[in-house]
Amino acid sequence: MLSARSATTVRATLPAVRGAVVEIAGRFYETMFAEHPGLLNLFNRGSRASGEQRKALAGAVVAYAEHLTGTGDVPMRSVVSRIAHKHVSLGIKPEQYTVVGRHLIAAVKEVLGDAVTPEVASAWDEVYWLFAVRLIAAETRAYQRDGIDPHHVSAPWKVVGRTEEAEDAVSLLLAPTFGGVPAHRPGQYVTVTADLGGGVVQARQYTLSRAPGHDTLRITVRRVRGRGDAPDGTVSTFLTRDVRVGDLVGVSRPAGDTVLDTGSGPLVLVSAGIGITPIAALLEHVAAVRPERPVIAVHAEREPGRHALREHVEEHGARLESFRSTVCYQRGDLPPGAVGGRVVPDDIPVPPDATAYLCGPVPFMRDVRTSLLRRGMPAVRIHFEVFGSDLWTTGAEQLPDPALAAAD
Repeated sequence: MLSARSATTVRATLPAVRGAVVEIAGRFYETMFAEHPGLLNLFNRGSRASGEQRKALAGAVVAYAEHLTGTGDVPMRSVVSRIAHKHVSLGIKPEQYTVVGRHLIAAVKEVLGDAVTPEVASAWDEVYWLFAVRLIAAETRAYQRDGIDPHHVSAPWKVVGRTEEAEDAVSLLLAPTFGGVPAHRPGQYVTVTADLGGGVVQARQYTLSRAPGHDTLRITVRRVRGRGDAPDGTVSTFLTRDVRVGDLVGVSRPAGDTVLDTGSGPLVLVSAGIGITPIAALLEHVAAVRPERPVIAVHAEREPGRHALREHVEEHGARLESFRSTVCYQRGDLPPGAVGGRVVPDDIPVPPDATAYLCGPVPFMRDVRTSLLRRGMPAVRIHFEVFGSDLWTTGAEQLPDPALAAAD
């Protein structure tokens, strides 16, 4: 709990911090990486270049400050869980929070200048450490529960299979070089560490696109094509273009909290693009262990040639006693049973007592979630997975970004 004195100070300074927090986060990353260049390998260079990374950090800090002062409505339990799972998959260690805290408070002072009195700095330092301690506790529990050494979260796995799934999308089968496939749940992801040469190592999270129960793990990766001045995704390009059977990549233990519930009610699985990956794993698992459970699947794709894992979904959907599938293509020749145009959220069926799982671009998921809520589905039964920096959960999308404004 935030001390009473700090709470008063944080409430008074929240508007100023919120207005400058993205600039603060940008300055934080700049100074931290200059002093600790080894940390660059833990962060997505593409997200850093686009500004998503600084907005994600800014959103989380502001949301937690609002939570502590009773002025916000962001569900911090889910935010902490998402961040902790990602940190465990990357091997974030408690001592790194000290480095982050020092540079973050220094950035606050630098950006806000004389407005940051010792009292203000102390109050925001308290906010940071309350957040950090909560994350450290969640991550420590996870490390201990799963027997993970945070200094060695990644192990070499061999690529034993490669399938061209669709345009720009490749599935890779990964086998451990020692031990077996770790226990995991449908909907989880692994961190894949790629050595890109020249001392550049980058880590990305990829959802497991098959259910548990196999002697390999499968990831399905879509190559990220750059738009405008943005370059192609480095790791997705490496995995889809360069990696071949027999190569080794670093793989973490599975993590992630968007996992299948244990209920028996209907499932509504809604995806778009490569967001089909967790949906494919969920569907396969239900077909194997609860084939009597009704499933409604809705998928949106630009065109048929980009539809990854279509055969996987059809195969396992056919094993269910009740399976309704709708596929919407925005363009191209439509295969039998497909629908032309975009997914209309209000047309997605909502059976009583249904649970929904969403994965795709954030605007798509937001529209679907809004529709489900409006039609009576409780928020606790709507689960979603955000690929990349999570700007949605904390409301970081709405934060002003001076760097992007200047670019416009």
